[in-house]
Amino acid sequence: MPAGLLMFLTEEEIDIEGVGGVACSSLGHIKGDLLIDISNGAFIHHLYSASEFFKQILVLKCAEKCIMELNRWINKRTGAFDWSHISAYCKVTEGNSDQCEGNDTMLKKAIAEILKCDFNKKNLAEPKVLPPADCVITAWLLALLSKDKYDYKMYFRKFVQLLKPEGNLILVGSFNATYIMIGQDKLHSFKYDESFIRKVLSNEGFIIDHWAIQKKTSLSNLCDYEAIYVLTAHRKK
Repeated sequence: MPAGLLMFLTEEEIDIEGVGGVACSSLGHIKGDLLIDISNGAFIHHLYSASEFFKQILVLKCAEKCIMELNRWINKRTGAFDWSHISAYCKVTEGNSDQCEGNDTMLKKAIAEILKCDFNKKNLAEPKVLPPADCVITAWLLALLSKDKYDYKMYFRKFVQLLKPEGNLILVGSFNATYIMIGQDKLHSFKYDESFIRKVLSNEGFIIDHWAIQKKTSLSNLCDYEAIYVLTAHRKK
């Protein structure tokens, strides 16, 4: 995983795990057989809570390097990134600090496959045909893929096609971010606010169940966002 992203996660994302825990574990209705995750980078911190509520998790990644890094972690290969600090954080916040190692094992067992994803194709996981998911989650990816609001809406529509009609959506993102630094590379991020996301969800038939927002607290220049959010939503019946 690029050093810049690891620094960003170290400075900011350890707190959002608590917010993600609210989204996944405090809302008991978000559970089922299958969760599909399509998120940026090779990180999996947002899946620790979810692994307790879904029998299987399918992870889709746009980059081969991310797939390689996650397989290295699952198989405990040399050089794999150590996520034990996130696992421990999850269990401490849940009052189960003595079960940290089991939390890590549970997530690895829950991940059924790690697949290549291509948003330029109608079937994102082509040639694999994915079963409809009880829940889909994406963290930061859509904004990094999108040049403008039209791109974001198109990619969002493709993403939620993976969901069962009665399924749930978990969306993690940053308000008013224009870039993120990955090493020496400055990556563009589509800038949007809370009003935009509400309109996208409403137009696609989703009702928001929960918001959790964390304002930026660090002085880091790795990303110029104003706040990180986690939301959960379901489709109108």
